[in-house]
Amino acid sequence: MRYSRMTVVLSVLLLSAVPAPGQAPVPQPRLGMNLAGLADWNTELPFVDVFRLARSWISQREGAAWGKGPPLRLDEHGWIRELEPGCFAETPLCTIEGGHYPSGRYTLLYEGEGEINLVHAARIAERRPGRLLVDVDAGKGGFFLQIRRTDPRNPIRNIRMIMPGFEDSYRREPFHPAFLKRWRGVACLRFMDWMDTNGSKIVKWEDRPRMEDATWTVKGAPVEILVDLCNRQRADGWFCMPHAADDEYIRNFARYVKEHLDPGLRAYVEYSNEVWNSLFEANRYAVRKAGELKLGDPARPWEGACLYYARRSVEIFDLWEGAFGGKDRLVRVLAWQAAGGPYWLDGMLLARIDASKVDALAIAPYLSFMPRGQPDGKDALTAATVSTWTVDQVMEHCRTRALPECTRWMREAATVAGKYGVRLLCYEAGQHLVGIAGGENNEKLTKLFTQANTSPAMGELYGQYYRAWEAAGGDLLNHFSSVAKASKWGSWGLAEYYDQGPREAPKLKATLEWARSRGQKVSLMDQPAR
Repeated sequence: MRYSRMTVVLSVLLLSAVPAPGQAPVPQPRLGMNLAGLADWNTELPFVDVFRLARSWISQREGAAWGKGPPLRLDEHGWIRELEPGCFAETPLCTIEGGHYPSGRYTLLYEGEGEINLVHAARIAERRPGRLLVDVDAGKGGFFLQIRRTDPRNPIRNIRMIMPGFEDSYRREPFHPAFLKRWRGVACLRFMDWMDTNGSKIVKWEDRPRMEDATWTVKGAPVEILVDLCNRQRADGWFCMPHAADDEYIRNFARYVKEHLDPGLRAYVEYSNEVWNSLFEANRYAVRKAGELKLGDPARPWEGACLYYARRSVEIFDLWEGAFGGKDRLVRVLAWQAAGGPYWLDGMLLARIDASKVDALAIAPYLSFMPRGQPDGKDALTAATVSTWTVDQVMEHCRTRALPECTRWMREAATVAGKYGVRLLCYEAGQHLVGIAGGENNEKLTKLFTQANTSPAMGELYGQYYRAWEAAGGDLLNHFSSVAKASKWGSWGLAEYYDQGPREAPKLKATLEWARSRGQKVSLMDQPAR
């Protein structure tokens, strides 16, 4: 058989990209994205049906204090079965200030019989059974949808609140086109917040969120919508398995992904999220399980949690591999705290399991600056002190202290990943400027950090940060987060609102430019006008 010179060259290049046993894969730095959590205050507006982001029903009694109505009788999908006399239920929608969501005529569709009302920024223009036309003025803030009366024999259900212009297409095109455009070209979508991972109460498959649920802000988005988004965007999916989910749930979830995710895409699999973090229930659950299984020293429960995390992760990876009939389309991820260094990443994680069961080690090497409300003996930079700084001083601190610190974390993690022949990933990335331990309540500090986050200097710092990740040998980097309004709890979004473009958001511009430099076909075009 004869081979062309080009065929030989390509064969050599392909073979050289395949790591030898125990050798780390050749890194391919690319941009992935953590999508902002689903809530009525979500400013990313991923769905054209805004009722998908409705809050849980609030029970009201006429003449009583707000929110003091009786317990509501709900069906299995969260729709109200019946209301007590003198009571009603309501939920806020689009609680977004500044006009940063579409105004205009919305179409409200529903099934059942009863009476729906809308108040504040929304006014009913036309009413017919099962269909209301609603005029919304986003400049007035959000609005409330109220169920004033519902027939127990045929209760109101399947409510849809469709943005202007999408009534004919929302069934086949559920995602807002601006949302799809913004993130087209990213390599991976991490669904930690969309799956409500940190607050998950899911144990069994029947507990899962459904397409028919009244809202996706309670249990998270269904697997169907996650996979649909990946397929539309041609992006790999990163799925965070609930900390208490049983094996049947894991198998069924994995089977659905195997059967419906485009064969050209991969599934990243992670057990929960930040199981090391004592703020989250997953950590407390892991501590309890470690005690039951007698893992680690009871006097050092944080180590037991790590050992249980590693053990349960491998069990989950095996279940996914069984569902997929192999591991070729899987990326099995161990994720832990970046600042812990080799002691945790190596000694407590990879050294304690069969590392051949793992494809990647993931960290979150944030550009960290977290002034406390009071001195803690380690850092005298309190929120009160930093709040007197200028933006230039904040950025200088980030360049000279935060960037070298997180670069060291990257390099340490890369050394551990190389030792075990696994990829180094970033499960979350970006700046981490936020007050803590009371510092978050310093309004001047919040304003300063918000200004720093929207400054051109932050965009320049992001460029340095991404280059540091490349130099350290990093692979996929998932920014945290996509689009979210700044507050005292942090400025996590690359942009604050769905209608902001790169010209208004230096972090977004720098991030998309880096992705383009890596060959990703992301869009640098601005978003639609308000």
